[in-house]
Amino acid sequence: MERTPLIQLQDVTKLFESKNGTVKALDNINLTVDKGDIFGIIGLSGAGKSTLVRCMNLLEKPTFGKVMIGDKNLLELNEKELNTTRHQISMIFQHFNLLMQKTVIENICFPLEIIGVPKKEAEEKARELLEVVELSEKENAYPSQLSGGQKQRVAIARALASSPQVILCDEATSALDPKTTKSILQLLESINKKYGITIVIITHEMKVVQQVCHKVAIIDRGKVVEQGNVGEIFAKPQTDVAKKLILPFETGTEDFKGSKSKFIRIVFDEQAAIEPIVSKMTLACNSFVNIVYANMQRVDGRPHGQMIIQLDDDEFKAARQLGFLKSFGDRIKFEEVKEIEDVEGVE
Repeated sequence: MERTPLIQLQDVTKLFESKNGTVKALDNINLTVDKGDIFGIIGLSGAGKSTLVRCMNLLEKPTFGKVMIGDKNLLELNEKELNTTRHQISMIFQHFNLLMQKTVIENICFPLEIIGVPKKEAEEKARELLEVVELSEKENAYPSQLSGGQKQRVAIARALASSPQVILCDEATSALDPKTTKSILQLLESINKKYGITIVIITHEMKVVQQVCHKVAIIDRGKVVEQGNVGEIFAKPQTDVAKKLILPFETGTEDFKGSKSKFIRIVFDEQAAIEPIVSKMTLACNSFVNIVYANMQRVDGRPHGQMIIQLDDDEFKAARQLGFLKSFGDRIKFEEVKEIEDVEGVE
């Protein structure tokens, strides 16, 4: 299916001046977000991802480069043209940014009031959006009376009020518990499908990207180091930072320090998941493996699994085990995990 580019960042660089000199927050960023995509931008703390998303609507003005929305370069627009274009780009924040002195329905109406929509029409639109986010009964409540998940649903309804082409989510689920995070991501996914709105999600959590994103860009120290389809990057991360974000290890892996065994990450889809790979390996190679980690999860809407195994200490037996994995061909993907003690999960 032919894809239509909606957001294009071309050679975007952002410099900040500090007392210690010039800081390069973004370094020659190039990426394209297609119309209708849910696009993830992920990185560790301080990678530059929040600066990057703020450049998409010029809340931060790039020092160099182009920011294209459709066929418009935002850096070439005058103030009136830029404000008009920004109405098509809504933003959702980590801490909701609701007006505490206004009710739920007043918060949703606020962006409509700014662009001159009559009060009655704005309230009708707000009530429709409250149905979309399943909060109709809370229209007269104040933000202080809502849970974190409810506040974010109000923020999403407010973001939808201007009928945007794009919603930018800057760590929109980071302040929420896992169950609420899942429900908010499901809501964003349903909005994407129902309205065709393009969604860009900034996060440091790979599980967020895996649950709803179609494509992902991984940013490290102001540079995009890897980008592509979520399933492909999950199956075969190429860079160290991608592996740190995808691999599941947390504290406690120091127990493996000093081991001479190889650690292998096996990735399989729903077809390979039903095959007892480890059991077959044990029988075929007459040697045991240690399962360090295993799980199943949905990646880009399809079930994928990953397993970390520790091969036999004996080099000859370990070579046989690797040969056994290779015998599956393209049915499973696997790679060696090096320096296991240096790989940490990101929460």
